Amino acid sequence: MRKCRVRELGRIDYAQAFELQQQLTAERKQGLISDHLLLLEHPHVITMGRNGRAENLLASREILDRAGISFHPTDRGGDITYHGPGQLVGYPILDLREWKRDVGAYVRALEQVIIDLLADYGIAAGRIPQLTGVWVGERKIAAIGVHISRWVTSHGFALNVDPDLSYFQYIVPCGLTKPVTSMAQLGVRATLEDAGERLAAHFGRVFDCEMMVEAAEALSRAAGRPSAPGPPAS
Repeated sequence: MRKCRVRELGRIDYAQAFELQQQLTAERKQGLISDHLLLLEHPHVITMGRNGRAENLLASREILDRAGISFHPTDRGGDITYHGPGQLVGYPILDLREWKRDVGAYVRALEQVIIDLLADYGIAAGRIPQLTGVWVGERKIAAIGVHISRWVTSHGFALNVDPDLSYFQYIVPCGLTKPVTSMAQLGVRATLEDAGERLAAHFGRVFDCEMMVEAAEALSRAAGRPSAPGPPAS
């Protein structure tokens, strides 16, 4: 069975995580390392995918700066999204030549991992035809945006465990006008550590690999750090 190394990185700046992904994807392409799953959370950040539209950013850079939100263009697919404390972010670095050479199947598999995780907590989540991500009714609970180069993946997904949803006011999430939700808003209290452990288990089952966990820093410890103040009124 293939092995996948799970690295729990705690709270890490987006630029630092992006640099790590670039390093790992280069090494994976050369066959120097096995598959990886990075689990982490970010400080407040808005990212714009390569298909993003400027009009989906609803605030000026000055307003973002005042709210303590950084902004990063990036090379993943999709439009605009927000990351912040209370989100479980996952960046799989997988060589799809050892699983399935099928981008659509890969994205559906990521969705399935999150759907199965949420079912553990009694949340009935699913898909909406023609839309990427995981939904509870008409509300989005997890966003997915990936990059694939020579069949090696980077970027990934963000699951709303217990983020401050008011930060989504600065964007049109993923270019859609549908609302967002979180596990906490749905009445489920979960730590990032527990959600991450469950997610890694489902990931191993869906992708048929053995998960090798390396706890560099417990996600729950990162989640317990004081977060930035809430956004000012816009």
